[in-house]
Amino acid sequence: MTVRTQADVTDAGRADSQPRAQVWVGGEDFELRDFERPQLAEGESLVRLTTATVCGSDRHTVSGRRSGACPSVLGHEGVGIVEETRSDLPVGTRVVFAVTSVCGGCRNCERGLSAKCTSVAKVGHESAESAWPLSGTYASHIHLPAGVAMVPVPDHLPDAVAATAGCAVATVMAMLESAGELDGRRVFVNGIGMLGLTAVAAAKARGAEAVMAFDPSPTRARRALTAGADSLVGADETARDVDVALELSGSEVGVRACLDSLGIGGTVVLAGSVSPGPDIEISPERIVRGWHSITGVHNYEPHHLQEAVDFLATAGGTLPWEEILGGPISLADLPREFVEPSAGLRTVVEIGPR
Repeated sequence: MTVRTQADVTDAGRADSQPRAQVWVGGEDFELRDFERPQLAEGESLVRLTTATVCGSDRHTVSGRRSGACPSVLGHEGVGIVEETRSDLPVGTRVVFAVTSVCGGCRNCERGLSAKCTSVAKVGHESAESAWPLSGTYASHIHLPAGVAMVPVPDHLPDAVAATAGCAVATVMAMLESAGELDGRRVFVNGIGMLGLTAVAAAKARGAEAVMAFDPSPTRARRALTAGADSLVGADETARDVDVALELSGSEVGVRACLDSLGIGGTVVLAGSVSPGPDIEISPERIVRGWHSITGVHNYEPHHLQEAVDFLATAGGTLPWEEILGGPISLADLPREFVEPSAGLRTVVEIGPR
């Protein structure tokens, strides 16, 4: 396949630009480094990034709460322009991309669980000294292997909003698939961060009869109402008789609250518990007699990324973006962001023009 570049379709002169990235080198320290432009293999692309958003998991990595490759180019929520490619996607296409690079041929990939590919590599999680140094979004460019799904972005969708598709919003789409049909059902959302707000709005968009929400922070809890929640669960209350409980806090108390909230035939979908925590006792008898289901979701499949873009382009407009998005900041200012975080759930990093 012929390598196509942005220089083939525009006079912008970007095809010869040298990639530059903020490299996390441990603790709260970053270094701005230049990288060689990668030689693309079949199916690969080089995307010139326009915007990234700062996910909470990167803050956990920098603070030491979460392990990560070091040195590395962090960041896994972003949007950009295909600048050079050996894929079928046209040069100049504005895209978001999945967080996982997968083989497509292992048992997990073949049964629709590519998020758990046996040879998975992850955007924003690989060493800057590995064979995939430009893996993160805190950079001018990101190198996308053939195993990373890309989805075009509608022109009307703002960069900062589109960037959230690649982690938060696509993960919620995977949760809702695991939850099953929501039309006419009662939904409880526990944990009102970026994912929780998305879950509230998406559940309403899918026809939920009532959406209840809880967060220990009154400010975050109130945001759920602006996203479409019908009611808030008080700190001294417990949601009851719900059909679907979506757990996004990762806390022991939150998981227990979701389990206790289920009515007959109810389903709990856990997505917040991504780090070790206390074990929780469950009653097998209650699960059996209540026809309950408990499932977990970690990352997502390519079709969930497409669903995320579709949601953001339509019902996602109801989300309180003026409260969600903090910043913007420049790529040069990124290190300070991890010391003095901006207000909002997602800090916008403006990297380059569309």
